[in-house]
Amino acid sequence: MDLYPLWNSLRIAAISCFFVFFLGIFAAYYIMRIPRVLKGVLDVILTLPMVLPPTVCGYFLLLLFGNRRPLGIFLAQFSLKFVMTWYGGVLAAAVVAFPLMYRTARGAFESFDETLAYSGQTLGLGNAFIFWRIRMPACRQGIMAGTVLAFARALGEYGATSMLVGYTPGRTATISTTVYNLWRTNNEADAFWWVMVNMAISTLVLVVVNMMEQRNKKAGLA
Repeated sequence: MDLYPLWNSLRIAAISCFFVFFLGIFAAYYIMRIPRVLKGVLDVILTLPMVLPPTVCGYFLLLLFGNRRPLGIFLAQFSLKFVMTWYGGVLAAAVVAFPLMYRTARGAFESFDETLAYSGQTLGLGNAFIFWRIRMPACRQGIMAGTVLAFARALGEYGATSMLVGYTPGRTATISTTVYNLWRTNNEADAFWWVMVNMAISTLVLVVVNMMEQRNKKAGLA
């Protein structure tokens, strides 16, 4: 059996999760500090992909990065094409997974005890040191949970991926698009096998998240 969909799905999920991790933390940290009105507007915009149908997200990505769109034409001059390529799947997965990382990181930062940061400032510590050595360790449980959930969301992405990169065996096929195409061609045995693979990975992710939450609760009670 061709295992390319598994490899491609893991590759797309890992790379998109890498970008989402830093972008989500950056957005959560700085948006938390801007005026309330602007914060509300940006919060809605950044969270929107979480409530929109994935196919709608894929449609907007096609409007931006389509081969005949201005941005798509411009990027093509640098041999960068997001339509019908596996790294287009990275873009689609990152867009739909970003809100999970952003919302989770923002919740973790909002629960942070700011007196710890103020204490660091009185000791002459720089903002970068306080962020990476004080704030991030204190918020690590929430941030790790957001990272795992973002990875799982990227791994199971179908709607935006199918709109932007389609299904090409050996090139853009993922677990989700493979399941649909196998079902469409009445190959239910192979489709069921891939469903079980996806369920096994998703179950493992949920177990990890639950373990993190339990550890966080125990740390809070200690």
